[in-house]
Amino acid sequence: MNKLFKNVVLIMTIMVFAACGKKEAEVETIKIGHKNYTEQRVLGQLFAVMIENHTDYKTDVKELGGTKIVFEALKSGDIDLYPEFSGTAYVALLNESGLKDPSEVHKLVKDRLKAENNLDYLNPLGYNNTYTLAVRTETAEKYNLKTFSDIAKVSNELVIGATMEFLEREDGMLGLKKVYPGMEFKNEKGLDGGLRYTAIKDGVIDAADAFSTDGKLIAYNLVILEDDKNFFPPYYVAPLLNGEFAATHPDIVEILGKLSGQINEKEMQNMNYRVAEEGIPTKIVAEEFLKKKGLL
Repeated sequence: MNKLFKNVVLIMTIMVFAACGKKEAEVETIKIGHKNYTEQRVLGQLFAVMIENHTDYKTDVKELGGTKIVFEALKSGDIDLYPEFSGTAYVALLNESGLKDPSEVHKLVKDRLKAENNLDYLNPLGYNNTYTLAVRTETAEKYNLKTFSDIAKVSNELVIGATMEFLEREDGMLGLKKVYPGMEFKNEKGLDGGLRYTAIKDGVIDAADAFSTDGKLIAYNLVILEDDKNFFPPYYVAPLLNGEFAATHPDIVEILGKLSGQINEKEMQNMNYRVAEEGIPTKIVAEEFLKKKGLL
């Protein structure tokens, strides 16, 4: 009788572990992509924390590189979603230009990406992270620089350091040269996103491309120049989802929709600063922000 009881217990134990293993295997993992710089890392974690705290899904957050790489990964289904800026999609992905109104740009991007690639572009998170040019305080004072037009006049005396993507895009250096006559720098150095700040601090370069929400603008006390001819389109970030994934995961669409309008420029800049300059883990920064907003 004792032997029979032991066998029954053993069988039940095996069944319990098997059931747990099956349940574990059935938990779907949502694949979140992002580009290779601080702000995108923060956004990737914001998406992941929201999903994991409001569903039973797990998440796998992947850093993939530049815009074209992460976009192709989304179309192929290698990732399910990633954060994309309206201006980047408008110019770099759809080869459009001319529109400046944020709502018009967002609608065009949303409609075109759905029609041409079956991708779902959700509502903006709230802030506009536009490109800008930044210089050291002493450089601004020496040349009396306040605007892009100002720096264009003396650009042949200066060296600019920028990401390769900025140097090669129409909504970057290529387009700037067309809109701001005379903007021909003495040298253009392609640099990693983080290294360009060290380079400008050390005087290796005189100017750098930057995002208006970069935390390093605070850390290095850089002067942001005004885009006085309004060259750059609006860059409002929003979740971009693979269409097939979005259709089968309306719960994810709803959860990410809760982030709409929740982040302003200063809040994003502060999160970037905490990660890049204070060394706080990205996930912790995301969690603390979402709790402060009452979203967790």
